[in-house]
Amino acid sequence: MKTVLLIEDDLALRENTAELLELSDYEVCTAPNGKIGIQMAKEKMPDIVVCDIMMPEVDGYGVLEELSSDETTKHIPFIFLSAKTEHKEIRKGMDMGADDYLTKPFEEEDLISAIESRLAKAEILQNMMSSASGGKNNGGEMRSLNELKNFFDDNGEILEYDKSDAVYKEGEHSNKIFLILKGVVKCHKMDEDGKELITSLHRADDFLGFTSFMDNVPYLESATAVEPTELAAISKTELMNVLEKNHNVSLELMELLSENITDFKDQLLQMAYSSVRKKTAQTLLQFAEILNRKVEEPIKISRSDLASVAGIATESLIRTLSGFKKEGLIDIEGRNIRILQLKQLQYVN
Repeated sequence: MKTVLLIEDDLALRENTAELLELSDYEVCTAPNGKIGIQMAKEKMPDIVVCDIMMPEVDGYGVLEELSSDETTKHIPFIFLSAKTEHKEIRKGMDMGADDYLTKPFEEEDLISAIESRLAKAEILQNMMSSASGGKNNGGEMRSLNELKNFFDDNGEILEYDKSDAVYKEGEHSNKIFLILKGVVKCHKMDEDGKELITSLHRADDFLGFTSFMDNVPYLESATAVEPTELAAISKTELMNVLEKNHNVSLELMELLSENITDFKDQLLQMAYSSVRKKTAQTLLQFAEILNRKVEEPIKISRSDLASVAGIATESLIRTLSGFKKEGLIDIEGRNIRILQLKQLQYVN
């Protein structure tokens, strides 16, 4: 999934444009002014930047000048987005090195077309450079976690799974690390009574399958596709070689894994101390987020999976869902659950 950095000081336009891009299958980062936009570009290393001109702190020309003069960001395609229509302003932006220029208000098709064409051009140039240097990126010149994900996409073994297919099983040799390109995967274990406990949910752009790099530790849990899923797989040995050459990427990956551990601890605390109602509500919200659903769109998920994530009995979950329906918080039709009152559900005790 390609990442777009949108730098725009108008809140409504920023939110609407971000939603438009997300609906077109882009990952979107947003910044309210040029100063923050420059910082985010260097931290996130997006695939393309879409930037307004007239902004506080640093204007669009200043953003382009700063990114163009930095070795780590000068290769990122840059599109100006502004209400200015005078020829001299357009010319100024293009002379500074912008790849394209769109005037507001713009048509959805024009923005998507501009982004797609600039990304395609950048990919062609990258492939030409890669061919000239002897082939695909071997992992020797990465600057960000986003480039590591591109490395998985370019060099990894592409694997496809149908719903309920096992990606790997607990106890199997952990020879590969995976990047989810499309779909949702659940990780789960069985307790002593044979009850399944879902330990985490992963969506597109998440890594999967980490164990020790040094020891031959088997997978400590199983992973199963929740819906049709596509993964890119890299051997642990190959990934370890890449990380040894790219310390910045290693640090970013460590930070990501640390955040995952924190999330897992929060889930354990919820399972241990929250009420059944709160566990059920939080699990519904978690599935809605992971499955990338809008509030008005139904969640189609098995009651056993919901109960497993919440850490409660399926019977207790079903009773609680029925209670939520009576209160008007959700609507239930077969296996589909639709959230009706988001804020009320967030504050259920």
